Amino acid sequence: MPANAINIAERFGRFQDVYSPKLVARLNDYEIKLVRLDGEFTWHTHDDTDEFFLVFDGELTIQLRDGNITLGPGEMYVVPRGVEHCPTSAGEVRAMLIEPGGVVNTGDAGGPQTAEDDDSLA
Repeated sequence: MPANAINIAERFGRFQDVYSPKLVARLNDYEIKLVRLDGEFTWHTHDDTDEFFLVFDGELTIQLRDGNITLGPGEMYVVPRGVEHCPTSAGEVRAMLIEPGGVVNTGDAGGPQTAEDDDSLA
């Protein structure tokens, strides 16, 4: 990990791909990741962990089976473990995720939107 402060805007400037979280730091056993989102992701769950979303830019809707959560810049939400959800947006969103190391972005769903571990921004 770098010994200097991490500039979030600069790190976002290093990548354009969507739904492919990039590791920027570690906090104990947790990974702090930046992600660009645009359009609908896949419905999935994380049975063993909660998932933290913090929006920097854009508007993110986290679809839940019993209602939606809409987040704007500066807003956050924690999806409880085991709750099926599907992030979606009508335009580009820049957000931060915090989750235990090794969590797969598509959870139990798998499929073509599953991202490889990427620590290129760390």
